[in-house]
Amino acid sequence: MTRKLRVGVIGAGIAARHLTGFSWNKDLFEVPVLCSLDEDRGRALCDEFGIAEYTQDADSLFARDDLDIIDISTPPSSHFELCRKGIVSGKHVICEKPLFGSIAEVDEMGGILARFPGRKLMPIFQYRYGSGLQKLKLLIEQGLAGKPFLTTIETHWWRGPDYYAVPWRGKWTTELGGGLLGHAIHAHDMLNYVHGPCAEVFSYGATLVNPIEVEDTAALSVRMQNGSLATLSMTLGSRKEISRLRFCFSDLVAESILEPYTMGRDPWVFTAGTEEHQARIDAALAAYVPGEDGYTRQFELFHKAIVEDTEPPVTLQDARNSLELVTAAYFSQRTGQPTPMPIAADHPLYRSWLPEEQRGAGSL
Repeated sequence: MTRKLRVGVIGAGIAARHLTGFSWNKDLFEVPVLCSLDEDRGRALCDEFGIAEYTQDADSLFARDDLDIIDISTPPSSHFELCRKGIVSGKHVICEKPLFGSIAEVDEMGGILARFPGRKLMPIFQYRYGSGLQKLKLLIEQGLAGKPFLTTIETHWWRGPDYYAVPWRGKWTTELGGGLLGHAIHAHDMLNYVHGPCAEVFSYGATLVNPIEVEDTAALSVRMQNGSLATLSMTLGSRKEISRLRFCFSDLVAESILEPYTMGRDPWVFTAGTEEHQARIDAALAAYVPGEDGYTRQFELFHKAIVEDTEPPVTLQDARNSLELVTAAYFSQRTGQPTPMPIAADHPLYRSWLPEEQRGAGSL
């Protein structure tokens, strides 16, 4: 019989999508308690998903011995401390993006996990599990893609004044960054998921759309460690919202759909250079067996990792790769110079990418 894992959820915003993912995995998970400071939203989620207990005391979840997992779906500035408490209390942890507020915190969490063997922390990057992107991964694994040349990624969304009416948004000390960190990070993780880590970035960033502290528009040029190049653009000022990913290899081009929030899903288009190679690609894709995607698939794989004591499907290193790109982009914007990666302990932004005047001003 499959072992059910018991989850305590902290948050009542994006947590709703997590709860949907758990509900699609009813044989793997149950959620007996939800914690949120927003009582109206918290109790509404409890009613919607049949959660027996509501609380505003997060520490009570860490103290319980009947929970296997703490799911953290709170504003970014609270992530590190909640993750630390979860691991130290003997729980596994799921945490929404962006994971933490610095590369130093990622490395510190690595040290914490080393002291608590068997505990697993999984950052959220659910976009990876769309069938379109998974088909590209399959073609690469079967040697049908060839040498990588160029990737272009567009995250062109709309966020107006109502979005930033939420007090913690648009501020360095609570949101920790702008569109690069909170919006394009999923698409940029897909870049790393396909090609591996970045090697260098040159970035322009600007605040053009809303009167906020953080960037809402950016353009990046990236050199990957595998030798390929990438161009990444992000704006929260696009009245027509799209996300677009295009991967150019020597033997095929892979193009995503344009739907802004599910761009990893089918139908992707895979175009080869010859009829013979197109037939090989089509045969490989015909053998692909679709399954669940998004949070549902990521949670399913996390359950497997816990039960079999293997690595989570998304690792701390995956989160580090994504945050290194953000850190390097902010450094490039401020210096006007290309910024190499990885980001080591001697880098000026290793402990924080917040502007100097903002460091220590919040409750990180």
